[in-house]
Amino acid sequence: MKTVQLGQSDLHVTPICLGTMTFGEQVGEPLAYTLLDHALARGVNFLDTAEMYAVPPRAETFQLTETIIGNWIASRPGVRNHITIATKVAGPSRAMPWVRGGAMDTTAADIVAACDGSLRRLRTDAIDLYQIHWPNRNLPLFGSSSFDPTRDRDVASIHEQLEGLASLVRAGKVRAVGVSNESPYGVHEFVRLAEQHGLPRIASVQNCYCLTNRSHENGLDETMHRLQVSLLAYSPLGYGLLTGKYDAGGITGPLAPADSRITLFESVRKQRWGRPQALQAARLYNALARQHGLTPTQMALGYCYQKWCVASTIIGVTSMAQLDENIDAYGTVLSPELLQSIDAIRAEHRDPTV
Repeated sequence: MKTVQLGQSDLHVTPICLGTMTFGEQVGEPLAYTLLDHALARGVNFLDTAEMYAVPPRAETFQLTETIIGNWIASRPGVRNHITIATKVAGPSRAMPWVRGGAMDTTAADIVAACDGSLRRLRTDAIDLYQIHWPNRNLPLFGSSSFDPTRDRDVASIHEQLEGLASLVRAGKVRAVGVSNESPYGVHEFVRLAEQHGLPRIASVQNCYCLTNRSHENGLDETMHRLQVSLLAYSPLGYGLLTGKYDAGGITGPLAPADSRITLFESVRKQRWGRPQALQAARLYNALARQHGLTPTQMALGYCYQKWCVASTIIGVTSMAQLDENIDAYGTVLSPELLQSIDAIRAEHRDPTV
């Protein structure tokens, strides 16, 4: 599989990245090893994780995903030389008291300490891509849609966070840095301050991008293109809504798959993914795929795989069948007519999972 450069960094990654947030919750350690082995055999050697995982976040599974990956690395001598690992430091507390005592700030010292913990759990000397999971400052996130300046608070600045990341790069603990769940303003500030002060320049932004959430195209696409920062697209299947598995019975009905995240976890259903308008739009996209002789998964992933603004698409799976289906979708070409029909659905339903 070809590789793509992340931003201006020296990292070259596969255009498919294996997301691992199910490891330790829906996926046990033995199955996780099997999935990791198979992904590598299929040419996918880019792995994404986070200190916060598994998901949905719980105190009992906090940091467990990294531990499982570290155990896999330790059990496969030499495999570390053939994989690219991305992980993340959690942002300020989002009702998670088990993360730094629920602190509403993520300082430079927190970033350094969190990285040291990730290195221990991952059993590696260096992390290839180290990311801030969500911003420290006030901005609308994870279902909120409007900025409220009255919610601003005194927290560590972007400059301070970059200083923490810089210390990790200087120490050889991190090769490249990135951010996640960021806005155009945040991306521009990270790049501006890095260039102004000689600090590490972010290589990537990991944001949601899928048929039901194309908010990246509302200005962030231009920002990242002109600043040479790469997009890592997460949730390309819209938490499963874009696979078609909820089309017949909804997300809680008797026909809903019993082992899916939305079905299993009420906390997920209460988020943007469980909105009625999200399923309504997804059903339209899924029907469109079938009309064009594609499975919903093929169309949804094909859209991300061929989009100019996406460097690597993060796939999350809980079975070998899902892993193969997602990788097999690579190379799917969507015709201009199909792309026009996709745009027509978006024009009417916009981005219901923003």
